Amino acid sequence: MQTRFTPAQLADRDIAVADAILRKCVHCGFCTATCPTYVLLGDENDSPRGRIYLIKDMLEGDKAASPKVAMHIDRCLSCLSCMTTCPSGVDYMHLVDHARERVAETHRRPPGERWLRRLLATVLPNPRLFRLSLWGARLARPVAGLMPPAVKALLGQAPASLPADPPLAPGVYPAQGMRKARVALLTGCVQQVLGSDINAATVRLLNRLGVEVVVSAEAGCCGALVHHMGDRAAAEAMVKANLAAWGKLGDLDAVVINASGCGTMVKDYGFLLRDDPDWGARAARLSAITKDVTEFLSGLDVRVQSPAAEITATVVAYHSACSLQHGQRVRDEPKALLLAAGFTVKEPAESHLCCGSAGTYSITQPELSRQLRDRKAANLEVTGAAVVAAGNIGCIEHIRGGTALPVVHTVQLLDWATGGPRPARL
Repeated sequence: MQTRFTPAQLADRDIAVADAILRKCVHCGFCTATCPTYVLLGDENDSPRGRIYLIKDMLEGDKAASPKVAMHIDRCLSCLSCMTTCPSGVDYMHLVDHARERVAETHRRPPGERWLRRLLATVLPNPRLFRLSLWGARLARPVAGLMPPAVKALLGQAPASLPADPPLAPGVYPAQGMRKARVALLTGCVQQVLGSDINAATVRLLNRLGVEVVVSAEAGCCGALVHHMGDRAAAEAMVKANLAAWGKLGDLDAVVINASGCGTMVKDYGFLLRDDPDWGARAARLSAITKDVTEFLSGLDVRVQSPAAEITATVVAYHSACSLQHGQRVRDEPKALLLAAGFTVKEPAESHLCCGSAGTYSITQPELSRQLRDRKAANLEVTGAAVVAAGNIGCIEHIRGGTALPVVHTVQLLDWATGGPRPARL
C-alpha cells in the first residue's frame, strides 16, 4: 500500500511504525474471510482491510477520529485472526492499537459511552471494586429490564456464584520434590474474582511438576483493558508497576500467564516501552521469558501413564482463545497436553472465529458479542463433548452464558488428571 506521510509526520515514532505496517498491506482481502465482524455484517468497513483504509486516511490527514471511524474501530474485537491469515505479515495489532489511541484523544463520545468506559476502566482492573460490583449487580438484577442495553449487558454477565477457592495469596509456593524451575504467576484482576479456582489449579499443577511459583503482592492488572480503550498513559503505568514488582523477585525462569488475553499483553511489553530509556530493556527481557501456562507446561513431562477411566471417558471440546492462537501463536500445545493426560479432544468448526468476549467487547458491543457467542456455543455443542476447555477467563465466562456445557480452564483438567480435584464445574 502506498502511503503519503510527510517527513515531519514520520519523525513521530508511532507514525513511522504505522507507515511501515501500512506499506505491507497488498489489499488482497484474505483477512475478510476470517474477520468475525465482516462475517456477521458483510461491511467492508468492518473488515481489517476496510479499517486499515480508514486508519490510513485518518493518520495521513492528521484528522480527528470521526464518529464513523470510531464506530468501526470500536467494532473490531482485536481477535487478530486477520494476522494469522495475512500472507504479507501486516502487523494489524499495533496499527489498530494506535488507532484506538487516536480515537481516545480526538473523538468526543456520547455521555453514556464515556461513563461506561470510565466505569469499566476503574472497576475491572481492581479486584476489590470488581467483587463489590458483582454484589451490586445481583441486587440490581430484578430491574435489569429497565436499564440501557450496555448496563443490561453488565448485569447479565454477573455470575450467580463465585468459586469457593479464596484469592491466591502473595508468597512462594514451593515445588514438590526437586525444583526444576522458578516462575512468577500473574493472578490477574478479573480472574482473581471469577477464576480463583483456575489460579489454585495452576499452582497445584506446577508445584506437582517440580516448579516453584512466586506470586507478587505488588503485581496487578496487565494493562490490556485500558490499553485496548486507547488509554496509553494508564496502560504504561500498569506495565511499569508490574515490571517493578517482578524485578524484585530475583531470578525467574519464566513469567507464567494463565489468562491468554493477559499473556498477549505481557509479551508485548517490550514493544510498548521500546523507546523508554529507563524501562525499555527491562520490558524486553520480561517479555522474552513470558509464557502461556500451556506453552510452559509443554516443556515439562505431564504425560499420564495410566489415566483413570473417568479421564479417558471424558470428551473435551477445546476452544482456542483468539489471544492464544492468533495473538501468541500457541495452537497445538493445549490440545497435546490434554491428549497426553488421557482426554479425548475435539476441535469445533470455525475454531478460528472469536467467541465475542474480547475483554470489554461483550459489554460495549453486546449484540455483536451475543451473536458470536451463540455461534461459538452451537459449534462446541455439535462436537458431542461433555466439557469445554479454554485458556482465557473472558472466553470461559462468556461461553458459559451461551451453553449448558460446563466450561473450564485447560489447567483445571490437567490438574485433575495428574492428581488434583475434579473441577467443581463438572
